[in-house]
Amino acid sequence: MSMPVTYRVSMPNPHSHLFEVEAVFPPAGPTLTVALPVWTPGSYLVREYARHVQDLTVTDTAGTALPFKRVDKRALEIQANQGHVHVKYRVYANELTVRTSHLDASHAYFNGATLFFYSEALRDRPHHVSVDAPKGWRTTVALEQRGQEFIAPNYDELVDSPFEVGPHTPIHFNAAGVPHEIVLWGEPQLDEKKLVGDLTRIIEVEAGLFDGLPMKRYVFFVYGTDKGRGGLEHKASTALLYPRTGFSSSKGWEDFLTLCAHEYFHLWNVKRIKPKALVPFDYSQENYTQLLWFFEGGTSYYDNLLVRRAGLMSASRYLVRFGESLTALHTTPGRGVMPLVDASWLSWIKHYRPDENSPNSAISYYLKGEIVCALLDLHLRRATNDTKSLDDLLRLLWARFGDESGVPEDGIERIAEELAGPSIKAFFDHALRGTKELDYSVFAHVGLEVRLRTRESAADKGGTPPRKGSEKNGGGFVGLLPKAGAAIATVLDGSPAMAAGLYADDEVVALDGLKCDAAQLVARCEDKKPGDVVKVTFFRRDKLHEVSLTLSPKPADGAWLARVDAPTEQQKASYKAWLGAAWDETEPKS
Repeated sequence: MSMPVTYRVSMPNPHSHLFEVEAVFPPAGPTLTVALPVWTPGSYLVREYARHVQDLTVTDTAGTALPFKRVDKRALEIQANQGHVHVKYRVYANELTVRTSHLDASHAYFNGATLFFYSEALRDRPHHVSVDAPKGWRTTVALEQRGQEFIAPNYDELVDSPFEVGPHTPIHFNAAGVPHEIVLWGEPQLDEKKLVGDLTRIIEVEAGLFDGLPMKRYVFFVYGTDKGRGGLEHKASTALLYPRTGFSSSKGWEDFLTLCAHEYFHLWNVKRIKPKALVPFDYSQENYTQLLWFFEGGTSYYDNLLVRRAGLMSASRYLVRFGESLTALHTTPGRGVMPLVDASWLSWIKHYRPDENSPNSAISYYLKGEIVCALLDLHLRRATNDTKSLDDLLRLLWARFGDESGVPEDGIERIAEELAGPSIKAFFDHALRGTKELDYSVFAHVGLEVRLRTRESAADKGGTPPRKGSEKNGGGFVGLLPKAGAAIATVLDGSPAMAAGLYADDEVVALDGLKCDAAQLVARCEDKKPGDVVKVTFFRRDKLHEVSLTLSPKPADGAWLARVDAPTEQQKASYKAWLGAAWDETEPKS
């Protein structure tokens, strides 16, 4: 058996936010090149993890310094002299996100890409980790444990296995025949018994879709925070960030369950069925693929659908949530600028690096991908008289590419053509490579149609029909998105705000001579009429300005799914096949 790469991680002074790491590389020749990744799989942004490394030394086993030179910002070339190489360093970790690492007096959380130097020459060898934890802290990670070491068969799996070290007590349960654990941090205000019960139902639905689970053990890391929502998938675990007070409402709990379902679904869709362009991962630079519309957008489509199938979301709530996604799409001008495949390809500079012009120039592959995958599902159902669906496409992907060999860039489309016939190509050309409005007519297959209305306010997420009488109070449209406070975040293309000469970062101070900020400006114009002229006073780079702004009619960008007036029995049956609900249960409630 080849000698492993080993790491020892310690945290003697958690208040410093500094991890201390010793990496030991076995003999691999006269020179050894080691480096730290610039990104972590699942989060498509170059994050430059090497910027947090300090106090680095390189020695042999006897402690004698070995000569080395820096190759670039992340890599070292070491004169190894055919022996073991010990690299010692410290890593600053004070960023609590699912993609980074965090150390303080309450716990230590770390992603491998942020902490572990690797050698490309030794990447496929086993990698072992031991953790020196403060007294009273335990270590939880999805890796196998042998004695005091955690064992990864290679560097990729090590990077794909986050660690939580702290005073936690894991919650253990079994689902679909596999042991699961939940680790809680940040005092999330939730019912642990309900959490286990609801997760079990979701897990069993997902396992049923693929005829079993692909791992021997799974860990949910749940971080309750004051703000922020997100998750990152891993091969046998997930890290989930959620507002600690968000669990207490029914809608908040529902939303958290969809987050759990999303990340768990990645066990198949991304972690094992993955774009061929990501095989193997290149940790030194961007890895480009056009398929994130399916691997992330498709997972977003299934997260709500799986919670619905688990009986944890009503059919009417599913329709509302999907209508909210449609509304989010229709309130983003960038949908008419950026094709969906470009949103995936350019994720490295667009999705994770939004700026004030992003809503005008870009679209999220999560958001539009979710809607396109819903449409694809309905196209497959219609073309096969409900004998095939997106479930079948996924199962074919699992059978052919579940070995992690990678899906070709045209692989999704080719399998869809196998199921639905060559006519599906026109759908892909329009939905993936075009920028015109999506064609929602396929919803008629299940007796539904997409309708648009004027939103009642900036807080109106859509998803529901107009309230009686609300159409009479449309209000005036300004066309800006406020930041928290006085400043403007974005001025929408073609809006009254843009025509008047308002810019992002202008600080609004008054409307018609009365004090207000950017959010209040939008709200107070709700009470005015299209065509009204208002005076907006604002600071730009500390200089006071005033402009006249003519309000326009609000756009019809609030979407919802409505039932057709006279559904056929076939439409009712198709709807039930899709959502598992009787036709009379599908009416969205406002």
